[in-house]
Amino acid sequence: MLHIGMETGSRTTATNPTTTTTTPTTGPAPADQPCDLVTVPARQGLEAVDILRRGRDHEAVGPVLHNGACDTLGFIVPPGTADAWDVPGSACTRTDGRGLRLPTTPPAAGSGWLLPPAEDAPVTDPAVLRAALDQAARLLEAADGCN
Repeated sequence: MLHIGMETGSRTTATNPTTTTTTPTTGPAPADQPCDLVTVPARQGLEAVDILRRGRDHEAVGPVLHNGACDTLGFIVPPGTADAWDVPGSACTRTDGRGLRLPTTPPAAGSGWLLPPAEDAPVTDPAVLRAALDQAARLLEAADGCN
């Protein structure tokens, strides 16, 4: 989805689960800081954004990139997230602190910011994102079953 810098890999966990227990740090994601990117289908991602923004704990949602050409959403997460990402149906692009930086403008043609980066915007916490994606998948499955 992002074609910036020197990406070191992408992991689709449905076919390549990991058992690593790295805990990435969360916090501000200024443009000069490295980040990882969790990519999900747009429908599930939009539902997850709604869940996160309506949450009773008001968890912060970091920048979210929409790629219309691929019909995906990309959540900016802390570097190191890909080492322990294991959500089926999603991929996490890791950078190992090299190359991928939080851009201020959409990095690819056909993409745009659903939630743009801000100077004080934190990255999305991977554990909170995982829970929202799981809940979104259940809601979509239930909605699709009603047809």
